[in-house]
Amino acid sequence: MNDYEQFISNIKKKTRIDLSLYKEAQMKRRLTSLYQKRHASSFMDFYRALCEKDELLQEFLDRFTLNVSEFYRNRSKWIELEEQILVPMLKKKHSLKIWCAACSTGEEPYTMAMILAQFLPLKNIRILATDIDDTVLKKARKGVYGERELQELPLHMKIKYFTYREGLYYLSEDIKNTVVFKKHDLLQDPFQNNYDLIVCRNVFIYFTDVAKHALYEKMSQSLKKGGVLFVGSTEQIFNTGSYGLTCSLPFFLSKRIEKKDRLQLENH
Repeated sequence: MNDYEQFISNIKKKTRIDLSLYKEAQMKRRLTSLYQKRHASSFMDFYRALCEKDELLQEFLDRFTLNVSEFYRNRSKWIELEEQILVPMLKKKHSLKIWCAACSTGEEPYTMAMILAQFLPLKNIRILATDIDDTVLKKARKGVYGERELQELPLHMKIKYFTYREGLYYLSEDIKNTVVFKKHDLLQDPFQNNYDLIVCRNVFIYFTDVAKHALYEKMSQSLKKGGVLFVGSTEQIFNTGSYGLTCSLPFFLSKRIEKKDRLQLENH
């Protein structure tokens, strides 16, 4: 077992995070720059330092989870989501079960909440938002952001839902209360079921093909019939049919409704 293999084995025992499911070249490059910055001579030397210093362990967790997010990121996709996915869904029901996976610092689930608030009372909006990193979840719950994170947000939403003080934007409590944040490891932890919509964007690109295959299977199983998986603009899922999905729009994958299920839905 080489130095890196021993490192990922030890990390899995310590944190339950399986780095072998992430693309090795990307992960090695990211972590090598960190351990050299911290004057470690090898991955195992770095691991020993992680065990001795909690702040270094947190820095490691922050480094391997790439936390880059903003409100309305890739704005055209959010407009498509609103007009072509959410509006038809909301014609059939008055609440939706939604999960924003790998939510980082909260911009995506809060964007979702603000969009839904155009059609639903806030009391009818409940969004599950998860991430593996406790630090970003803590920031997400606070709901405090800089100008950069809001640069794509429509002006009317910025005015309605944020208060500006001393260079920062504070999200309203009403919107914050629509989102429940929880720690969750996509590669290890179980998924809930019967989602109308799962948002998981710009995450799959960091995983190995084996890990991606398992995730596509689990995501599909977690959607209800006709539910939608919203992926990032850097991602493309091939062989969607093998996962019971169809591409309804670019980067929107629908859980296939079989003919017998369609007949049942139409009769209700």
